[in-house]
Amino acid sequence: MSLALAKPRTKPQSVRREELLRSAEQLFIAQGAAATSIDDIAAGAEVAKGTFYLYFASKDEMIAALREEFGRVSCARIAAAVAACDAADWHGKLAAWVEAGVDSYLDRLRLHDALFHEAGLHRRRGGKGDNSIVRDLATLLATGSAAGAWSVEEPPVTAMLLFHALHGAVDQAIARHTEKQRGDLIRILRDFFLRGVSLAAPRSTAKSCRTERNGRA
Repeated sequence: MSLALAKPRTKPQSVRREELLRSAEQLFIAQGAAATSIDDIAAGAEVAKGTFYLYFASKDEMIAALREEFGRVSCARIAAAVAACDAADWHGKLAAWVEAGVDSYLDRLRLHDALFHEAGLHRRRGGKGDNSIVRDLATLLATGSAAGAWSVEEPPVTAMLLFHALHGAVDQAIARHTEKQRGDLIRILRDFFLRGVSLAAPRSTAKSCRTERNGRA
């Protein structure tokens, strides 16, 4: 084989780590985190088991990395939806937050459950709400309150309560097999969030700017 056609014997560390993460993600979605071994993850990434330990001390450490990544992706999706609203459209921003929050949860439900529910994070006190999504919502509430758009005395506490309300409503829909009625769920949560920040806007003005652009209910 000529040198020009020879493949590199090693890959950059960032690429190898990414391949391990994607292997674990696919396996967790397919069979759950508990049923997936480090051997499975290494085989999926086409590396020796020892290579896994060059990047992660344990499977738990890898799960923590995937949780962090899940949060970053969700935050970016929600932030993009909020940023698409007009600067003064606070009703639209909060409604967009709700819609993107529900979508982010349901669109990646199997991965979410493998990383958070199955692994037991939500059984830890504060685990379900101590995350970047809640902190970003608290920032939105504080900024809107400072702008006079609504009245929220304790943004961090209010953000925690609203976050739990959203997750509780989505979890109930999943348990009742009604999660496909996503539009109804989003409408209920939009109105609840607006009341939670001391707003009683008419339903017609409480739509997410994202929903209006897409022609969705």
